[in-house]
Amino acid sequence: MTDPNNPGPQPASNVPPAPPAYGGAPAPQSYGQPSYASAPPAPQGQADGAAVPGKTMGIVAFILSFFVQLVALILGIVALVQSRKAGHKNGWAVAAIIISAVLMVLGIIIAIVVLTTVFGNLAAACAELGPGVWELEGGGTITCN
Repeated sequence: MTDPNNPGPQPASNVPPAPPAYGGAPAPQSYGQPSYASAPPAPQGQADGAAVPGKTMGIVAFILSFFVQLVALILGIVALVQSRKAGHKNGWAVAAIIISAVLMVLGIIIAIVVLTTVFGNLAAACAELGPGVWELEGGGTITCN
């Protein structure tokens, strides 16, 4: 309660009011609680707590990039495009694209090496045995032309 005989400190009438504070130190006041600047706005118009578009898909693509590279590559590209349209970065999608592309190239190289080794050994066996149908010791047959 306030005392009607003593209303408390009064600001001086000849002092102009303090300008509002914008991002700096609090404006000086003659009494009461100090005022503080408001929080800075969220980056790029993003509301507090709003999800980044494509982030979940980027994480899924990252996980799949170790197992199903083609699917992960497609999902990673879609997630990256969604995030870029909204003006955000998506590191998960970029990582998924890089990992799935590298693993796809490595898989193709390994497949080529294995196939050339198998067919190279088969060609060497046919050159040694000559034309005809030959039974292998393991139970299979090869046909050499």
